[in-house]
Amino acid sequence: MSFCADIFADYNCLTTAEGLLSAGMEDVSVTFDMFFREIPDKGGYAVMAGLEQLCERLESLSFSEGFLASLTEQGFSQKLVDYLGSFKFKCDVYAMPEGTPVFPNEPIVKVKGPAIQAQLIETLLLNTINYQTLIATKGNRVSRAASGRRVIEMGARRAHGLDAAVDGARAAYIGGVSATSLFPAYTKYGVPVATMMGHGWVQLFDSELEAFKAYLEEHGEDGALLVDTYDTLDSGIKNAIQAFNEVLVPKGLRPAGVIIDSGDMTYLSKRARRMLDEAGFPDCDIYASNSLDEILIKDMLNQGAKIDGFIVGEKLITSSTSPVLDGVYKLCETEKNGEKSPAIMLSNNVNKITTPCSKRVWRLFDMESGKAIADVLTLDNENLSDEKVYSLFDPDFTWKRKTVDNFVAREMLVTVFKDGERVYNSPSLEDIRAYCNEQVASLWEEVVRFENPHRYYVDFSGKLWGVKQSMIEKIMRGDALTGDGDNV
Repeated sequence: MSFCADIFADYNCLTTAEGLLSAGMEDVSVTFDMFFREIPDKGGYAVMAGLEQLCERLESLSFSEGFLASLTEQGFSQKLVDYLGSFKFKCDVYAMPEGTPVFPNEPIVKVKGPAIQAQLIETLLLNTINYQTLIATKGNRVSRAASGRRVIEMGARRAHGLDAAVDGARAAYIGGVSATSLFPAYTKYGVPVATMMGHGWVQLFDSELEAFKAYLEEHGEDGALLVDTYDTLDSGIKNAIQAFNEVLVPKGLRPAGVIIDSGDMTYLSKRARRMLDEAGFPDCDIYASNSLDEILIKDMLNQGAKIDGFIVGEKLITSSTSPVLDGVYKLCETEKNGEKSPAIMLSNNVNKITTPCSKRVWRLFDMESGKAIADVLTLDNENLSDEKVYSLFDPDFTWKRKTVDNFVAREMLVTVFKDGERVYNSPSLEDIRAYCNEQVASLWEEVVRFENPHRYYVDFSGKLWGVKQSMIEKIMRGDALTGDGDNV
C-alpha cells in the first residue's frame, strides 16, 4: 500500500507534456482550479479530505529509469525523457484544509506553475482528492444520522482495493466516524480501531455459550458478542447474559455490548434491550450492522430502535448510494512573457462553463451567530477581510441580492506548496476531525438537513462576474475560439 513515486497520470497528460515541450512552451505559467459540480447524495455540502496524501505524493514525485525506458518504448521523444529525468516540482499549490465543508463550483485546490507540470499532476490530484472527499462526506452523513451514537467503519472487505480501504477509513474518521475495524488504518494514520467478533468464532466451538465465554476470557470488558449466529433472542441474548454472569461479573467487569447482524433491527433491539435490562445489564450497549447507511440508521432510530452504535461497511467505504465525486481540473489563467490572460471553457451544457482567472475564496461568517453566510469568489487582487458591508449577488440570477454587515471574511485557500516546496504542516488527524465537526456546526440547519437541503450560496465579486460575462460575450461574438465543450 505504498505509493509509487512514478507519476500517476493518464496517457494524455504525457502526450500533452511532450507537445508543450515541442512547441517551446516550457516557460508558460498556468493556473488550474480543481472543483466539483454536484454534492454526493444531493446533500447540502461535501467535506474536504485527502490533502495530506496529496502533499506526500507531490513531495515524492520522481521518474525512475524503468519509467523513462517505458516512455522510450512508447515512442516518446528524448526531449521529454530528459525533461522528466531531471524533474523538479516547481508549482504553487493552494487548498482548502481537510475537514472543511465545501460547495460546488468553488476551487478546493488551486495549482499555479509551469504548464507542463500543472497538467502532469491532474490525474494524481483528482484521484486523491475526489475519493477521500467522497468518503469523508459519506462518513459525515452516517455519523450525523447516528445522532451522537458510536459508528464503526468496517468496509475493507468490500472496498475497491487496498489503498481505498485504508485511505477511506481515514476519510470516514475525518467526517465523524468513531473508529475502524481495519488495523492498517491505525498503523498508517492512527485511526482508532475496534475489535469485532465474527460468526466463524461462534461456529468453531461446540456451543454458542462456550464461544461467548472463551471470547470474554480473552477480551474481557472490551469484547462485544455477536448474538445472531443461530437465533438472536432465544439463543444469542440468553447465552450472552449467562456468559456475562459467569465470566465478567465475578471479576467485577461489565459487558461492552452485543452485536445484531441480521433480522429486524428495530424489533430485535427493543426485545434485546428489555432482556439485558432485566438481567442487570442496562449498561450493555447494543450494536447493529448489516449493510447500513444513513437512511437506514435514521429510519431505525425514528422507529424507536434501542441501538447504541452502528457498524457500517460497504455502503460507507464505497459511498454506494452516490459513488462518485465529479471533481474536475480546469485551466483558468495563463501567463506568457509576464502577461496574464484569463481562460474559460464554454459548453452547450451551461453547467460545464468554467470561471476564469486566478481566484481567492472567502467565507463570510456572521459575527453574532457564528454561522456561515455565503462563500465569495474574487480576483486575486481583491481583499474582503477589511470589508464592513458587502453586497452579495447570485452569479446565475443577478437580481437576487443581499447586503450583509457585522461579518468576518475568512480566506479559505491556504498555501500548501510554494515554488514546489511544501510549506504546509498538516494538523493531526484528531485536530482535523475536530475542525470538521466545528465547521459543519457553523452551517445553518437548513443546509445540513438530509431532505431537500437549502442551497448554500457561492457568489462572485462584481469584478470576477464582469470578467466572465465579458469573455462569454466576446466568444459568442466570434472574437475568440473555444472547443466543443464535450471534455470534462
